[in-house]
Amino acid sequence: MEATLIATAISELARNIVLYATRGEIAVAGVQDGGRRGVMVTARDKGPGISDVRRATAGGYSTSGGLGLGLAGVRRLMDEFDIVSDVGIGTTVTAKKWKQ
Repeated sequence: MEATLIATAISELARNIVLYATRGEIAVAGVQDGGRRGVMVTARDKGPGISDVRRATAGGYSTSGGLGLGLAGVRRLMDEFDIVSDVGIGTTVTAKKWKQ
C-alpha cells in the first residue's frame, strides 16, 4: 500500500510540473532517521512559482481549472511535506513516506 501512495504522490507532482512549469525533475531516494526507513520524493521546477502556498496546499484551489487536489493530496498521502516556492523562480516540494 505504501508504494501505491508514493506512486500517486509522484504522479500528482509530475502533473503539476507539466501543467505549470512544463519542465522540472523528480528525484526519489531512500532515507533513514534513526531506526526509521522510508522514501523521500523531491520535485523541483523553474516554473512561475506559487504566490499563495498556504492556499495552494489547502485543497480546492486551482489556477488551471482543476479540482485543486494535487498538492493537498500529496500532503495527505505522505508523512512529511515541505514546499518552498518563489514567484518567478520556481518550486521545490519535498515529501517523505516512512515505512510502517
